[in-house]
Amino acid sequence: MMDESSVEASPSAVDSPPVSDGDGRVYLVPYRWWKEAQDPQPGSGLRGVPYAACHTPTSYGMKIINNLFGSDLVFNLRRDGDLREDEDDGSRGRCYALIGADLWVQALNRQTDSDLTVKKNGSFLFTEDSTTDVYPLILRISVIRETNILIVKISKKDNAVENYKRASKIFGIDSEPVHIWDFSGRTNLILMEEWNRVPLDCNPKSDQEVLLEVQVSALLENMICKSEAKKDNLQLDQSKLTGSCYGNPLMCNGSLGYSDSDLQNGSFKGGGLFGLRGLDNLGNTCFMNSSLQCLAHTPKLVEYFHGNFRKEINAQNPLGMKGELAMAFGDLLRNLCTIDRLPVVPHVFKGKLARFAPQFSGFNQHDSQELLAFLLDGLHEDLNRVKHKPYVEAKDASGRPDDEVADEYWGNHLARNDSIIVDICQGQYKSTLVCPVCSKVSITFDPFMYLSLPLPSTTMRTMAVTVFSTDGSIEPSTYTINVPKSGKLKDLIRALGVASSLRDDESLLIAEVYANCIIRFLDEPSDSISLIRDEDRLAAYRLPKDAEKSPLVVFVHQRLEEHYILSKRTNWKGFGVPLVTTLPDVVDGSTICKMFLKLLSPFRKSKDAGFDGEEDRCTSISFEANFNMEAESECPQEVEYASNTEGEFQFHLTDEKSKVMQSKIEMDEATPLPTTSKHLFVLVCWQTKVLEQYDTNLLNTLPEIYKFRLFPKRSQDSCTLYACLEAFLKEEPLGPEDMWYCPSCKKHQQATKKLDLWRLPEVLVIHLKRFSYTRYTKNKLETLVEFPIRDLDLTNYIAGTPKQISNNYQLYAVSNHYGNMGGGHYTAFVYHGGENRWYDFDDRNVVPIAEEGIKTSAAYVLFYRRT
Repeated sequence: MMDESSVEASPSAVDSPPVSDGDGRVYLVPYRWWKEAQDPQPGSGLRGVPYAACHTPTSYGMKIINNLFGSDLVFNLRRDGDLREDEDDGSRGRCYALIGADLWVQALNRQTDSDLTVKKNGSFLFTEDSTTDVYPLILRISVIRETNILIVKISKKDNAVENYKRASKIFGIDSEPVHIWDFSGRTNLILMEEWNRVPLDCNPKSDQEVLLEVQVSALLENMICKSEAKKDNLQLDQSKLTGSCYGNPLMCNGSLGYSDSDLQNGSFKGGGLFGLRGLDNLGNTCFMNSSLQCLAHTPKLVEYFHGNFRKEINAQNPLGMKGELAMAFGDLLRNLCTIDRLPVVPHVFKGKLARFAPQFSGFNQHDSQELLAFLLDGLHEDLNRVKHKPYVEAKDASGRPDDEVADEYWGNHLARNDSIIVDICQGQYKSTLVCPVCSKVSITFDPFMYLSLPLPSTTMRTMAVTVFSTDGSIEPSTYTINVPKSGKLKDLIRALGVASSLRDDESLLIAEVYANCIIRFLDEPSDSISLIRDEDRLAAYRLPKDAEKSPLVVFVHQRLEEHYILSKRTNWKGFGVPLVTTLPDVVDGSTICKMFLKLLSPFRKSKDAGFDGEEDRCTSISFEANFNMEAESECPQEVEYASNTEGEFQFHLTDEKSKVMQSKIEMDEATPLPTTSKHLFVLVCWQTKVLEQYDTNLLNTLPEIYKFRLFPKRSQDSCTLYACLEAFLKEEPLGPEDMWYCPSCKKHQQATKKLDLWRLPEVLVIHLKRFSYTRYTKNKLETLVEFPIRDLDLTNYIAGTPKQISNNYQLYAVSNHYGNMGGGHYTAFVYHGGENRWYDFDDRNVVPIAEEGIKTSAAYVLFYRRT
């Protein structure tokens, strides 16, 4: 920076206007239009610096050569001391004004109050041909110190072809003189910087050129096309064009010069809509674009970042990004919240995001809610007003009133966290933990940035389990039940007992069956249901309650199968579901046979014969050698079948996995009880002729836990947002991976947790948990959530006495996800108050959408504001 003496010494500093608070963008408008938009009060106008345009000297390059081979339009701007602002009426040639962003907005506000503006339903209507009245133009300006001349170069490389042609027409200085009045102070600033930087004996070099981005009004083009004979009509046309504020960026680092009411409902005071700009997709960045559009239409956030937010940047915060993320977001937000309709290319913001969050680098698809969570947290840390966070120790409630404890927790939170994000986006909920062992209760009050609500279908799990009797009294039946997804085995047993009408003197033993064998008993009630997979098959056995811990006998079935390889051969193969019953104290072959035949009673096709006549059907069959039998093998070890066998069933002891055929069971001999297991496993070999006497389909019917063919998915599942909220607030046990350390037990326990809303924010962000992840699968729920648009009333969900005036909310934005986990697409629905309608933001495309069209199964993140 220069001191005052250096400024006064510089000829360019005399009578110069103050430098605009803008970010470097200035606006080139007709001088006459600018004068008419000024405050009519005497002495209220700004003084500008006059320049006259002329050809570049031959030392810079011949014009014809530049036109043929060059890519720049080059001319000089020389200070014109003879031109007086109060006398210029445009008769000396074309005359333009160079103004800053704040002056541009002020001029628009004055012009839109004219009689040509039509006001209707709180918004302004304009002609179709006025929807794009500015376009960007890049000027590269350098300075020659001796003559105090600005050398202006407009490059084809930096501008689109159409913009370059427009610039050539506007600055074509052959026909008549061109004068520019600088009211922005930008040219004077360039002169002063170059004056002090360039040595006396040096000429300016190319790397000393200053890049200036100018927004050129289409009024200039219109003015050039009009002849001097049509000046009166030109003035009317100019007024019409200024009646629409579409396409005019509102870019500045500080205040734009308009009040909060000017931003209300997405329109300027006096007319003009802003915030309808799309975002270019840089390569799978639709997830980012969706979240950014929702935030860019959050009124309190827009108001904050259009003010002097940089003064609150906390560059020293070790948890922040040195303010770079906040500045990049602020620049992007101000770019989006303009009345230009051209899409914004978020290269700078994407680069900052990838730098501080490498997980979002590259061109892979990501989650819009994960980006939103990172961005809100990062903005909070970058804008945290607390420079030195004090150490705060959380105190236990210890029986104190909830109001007192909640205020204490909130005060401690604000002592370390104070930002615009906390002001508008953070709320507080009450968390209650209860130890299942000692009943210790712990109550805390924690802040939240958003609510992640489960869909009701994600909190319950549909399971199919087949129940077998252990006394041969009833046929097996399959029951479909719903259990808590994060529940325990005891919840499954309880629900299955109700469904199967279990008697008070009965209990259920659940086993997992695989390859016609029981591979494990689920006998620990505290085990998590999540250990059971959807493709597993479960069988439940009704046992007498007093025999829950008694030893059992497990019958596993095998039958002969014939196949031909050179000659007729047979082999044993497993089939059916194992049958289970209690084991008496004394066991012999005859007892085992009787127990098995009793269990088969429900499966017998002809039930005339009673159990008493079955004893003679039990015989023992001996084999010459023991052999292994693999249940999953298509060709297990072959044995010769004795066609003259008298018995219908053959019984052999086997191991727990039922793969090894051990000793035979003799009918008149005692059977030794196992020493390595409390259960006796018996392999039953069915003879071919006996299979026809039993309905083996009942034995083979064992569905998977969840099968779409058994439970067809409805075309459109639906639930209400309130149901999602109730599922979120429902008491539930913690998972095995989230156990709580009980200070009373001095160990981690699977406590039950209950959440209650305590303090709601100004802006309530609700995330619908559509995606579920397991070790093996990723799923998305297409449930249609019926969410309120204008009246989300959360009064009944607030614990204690509500402290805010209202708990009613209105929807203003929705982040949508279409498709599946692998190839989805994100968009955003945003409510625009200026037009009182919804818009669909699909990357660079922005189109209106009917209100009834915003409720879809794609709704992923909902944005509400308090009313």
